[in-house]
Amino acid sequence: MAASNEGTTEHVHQPVLVDEVVRLLAPRPGEVFVDATVGGAGHCVRVAEHLAPGGRVIAFDRDPAALVAAARRLARCAVPVDVVHARFSEVAPNMCARGLSRCDLLLADLGLSSVQLDDPVRGFSFGSDGPLDMRMDPGCGIPAATLVAQLSTVELARCLREYGEERHARVIAHTIKSSVPAPNTTRQLAGLVERAVPRREWGRLHPATRSFQALRIAVNDELAELDRLLESIPELLAPGGRAAFISFHSLEDRRIKLAFRRLATGCVCPPRLPVCCCGKTQQFELLNRRALRPTADELRRNPRARSAKLRGLLRLSAG
Repeated sequence: MAASNEGTTEHVHQPVLVDEVVRLLAPRPGEVFVDATVGGAGHCVRVAEHLAPGGRVIAFDRDPAALVAAARRLARCAVPVDVVHARFSEVAPNMCARGLSRCDLLLADLGLSSVQLDDPVRGFSFGSDGPLDMRMDPGCGIPAATLVAQLSTVELARCLREYGEERHARVIAHTIKSSVPAPNTTRQLAGLVERAVPRREWGRLHPATRSFQALRIAVNDELAELDRLLESIPELLAPGGRAAFISFHSLEDRRIKLAFRRLATGCVCPPRLPVCCCGKTQQFELLNRRALRPTADELRRNPRARSAKLRGLLRLSAG
């Protein structure tokens, strides 16, 4: 994802696949829209334009700073908007607390915003030096530097391998854990990874990219939180409701694809049975068989969108 400067005073995040999200969700007047990752509210504003009269928006995010910016943008919406500081696992109970049992539209954009990436204080990127933090919510959890210090070499290697799909996980972990002093800034960590990975194997991406991804996922428990949101779809989505998820790496996309396919499966009886015995009826339908990707035009405007994938799901029945 990328950022742009609109005017000269504010750093604005540029959301990905916005037109595709609006087409997939097909928002209509009077519908309830849950944005589980409102971020800079780029998607949310566009969807909300179609909800008046009678619609409603519930916008969630783990990042308090993102919520402040989102609330400012969403204040101009023509429908009521609730902005909520919460994780994926807290979406359902927060909806109930607001008198809502189901929503008609659900969106989750799993990418970091450009504002987060470009702020050195947040520690998400090695593009500029800053504290090795990486917390989506700086008010809870432990920063990445503390996590690295707490993990053994074996545990750190497993983290890099499982969450970053890093082929050089063992040697990177050994190099990091052997460093004195331990890394506590983004550039220090990136330098250690550079030292560990042979230059001939750097490839198109910076060699620290996968390690930073792995640590960010671990710090924020991102995959477990995503699993909880996916599991809650039958609870959250009303009959006729639509869900759209945008992922940015294979670990996320694989989870979304498999979860959507499971939900969209009807009868699970063996093919040899002449009649259905399981009694399972299809309650969901895939809105797109293959993930939607950014167009060449969007990639020219927003190079950070290159890995984005969008998948959609439709609820057919109440279940």
